[in-house]
Amino acid sequence: MKVMKSTEQTAARFGALACLSLSMLLASLGTSIANIALPTLAVAFEAPFHQVQWIVIAYLVALTLFVVLAGRLGDLFGRRRMLLLGLVVFSLASALCGLAPSLWILVAARAVQGIGSAFLMTLTIAMVRETVNGGRAGRIMGLLATMSAVGTALGPSLGGLLIGLAGWPFVFFILVPIGLGAAGLAWWFLPSIAPGVTSPRRGFAALRETGVIPGMAANLLVANLMMATLLVGPFFLGFVLGLSPVSVGLVMSVGPVISICIGVPSGYLVDFWGAQRVLLIGLVGLAIGAFALSILPMKSGIVGYIAAIAILTPGYQMFQSANNTMAMANVPDAERGAVSGLLGLSRNLGLVGGASVMGAVFSFGAGAGSIEAAAPGAIGNGMQLTFMIAGASMVAALWITRGLSRDVVEA
Repeated sequence: MKVMKSTEQTAARFGALACLSLSMLLASLGTSIANIALPTLAVAFEAPFHQVQWIVIAYLVALTLFVVLAGRLGDLFGRRRMLLLGLVVFSLASALCGLAPSLWILVAARAVQGIGSAFLMTLTIAMVRETVNGGRAGRIMGLLATMSAVGTALGPSLGGLLIGLAGWPFVFFILVPIGLGAAGLAWWFLPSIAPGVTSPRRGFAALRETGVIPGMAANLLVANLMMATLLVGPFFLGFVLGLSPVSVGLVMSVGPVISICIGVPSGYLVDFWGAQRVLLIGLVGLAIGAFALSILPMKSGIVGYIAAIAILTPGYQMFQSANNTMAMANVPDAERGAVSGLLGLSRNLGLVGGASVMGAVFSFGAGAGSIEAAAPGAIGNGMQLTFMIAGASMVAALWITRGLSRDVVEA
């Protein structure tokens, strides 16, 4: 009987981790998978780029607006229940995206999809400590960071493949079975814990002392850098190096492959070496990787680009695992959803900044109103300026988080 009970507990634990992993994958995949479809959708709906880009903006805006509310609702009404709701909303909205007969219906469906994604992204982080014991939290955060990075970076290559094989609707249809499968796992395996007693909302000072505010600031800057790589990379690889769309997708898949290898080990480092040390190493790696992206690709082409990504990606994974673990370490149970929502908010603001501010920096550096019409050398100049500024922002993140080792007690 004891063996059977142990087997059931192991199955429940793996089922719960599979649910959290798929939820995080879906949230980040939804952010990135539609980007590569924008040219195809512009042709399909006979719409200019400034209208088609709302397919991406609507998702990010809805995600940003609802991410804190999703966490608070999880605290008030139960995180398992709200995660299930988010998975169902995300899946239905994905189906509506694929069936959309017009551009603006697609934009509206993407906004609803973004609302569902807010619940996924927020509540997966919030549920880690009620799914596993505290001594394993770092490695689970590492796993979730892996899934987030894989979804963000895998989106363009997967989307391009689906467009070529089946057409643009399947960029969205592919998300439906994944979302419903994750909902089934949530129903069967996630622990159903009654909502805790609502505690008073803590102020700015309390959040700063527990490391949440510095962690949010660093999270924003790191997300800004990572979105810049997704925005600028395809232009450099395609227009400067002359790679085909398939080759661009293959080169950009290097990041996800590294993520798969590094994510969980980075979580183990957090558990056994300490979150503060791993966070600092991660930020140093991100700074070096950003500066390398501004130099190496112009000198060594594809080899230089891949080398820079090989430095950047492990730094990102270590930062994510350590930062999430530290931010959630001293948070009362009744506030985990809200604090996770704040972390998600900072990440989303960074993604929006990466898509808008860094996009503007890239265009300014290239010296052209239309990137597609810019000369290869001008695009290279834009890339250099973009990642020099991004590297400087990682130095700023190091300064912001410099005192956390004195202020935060690690779990």
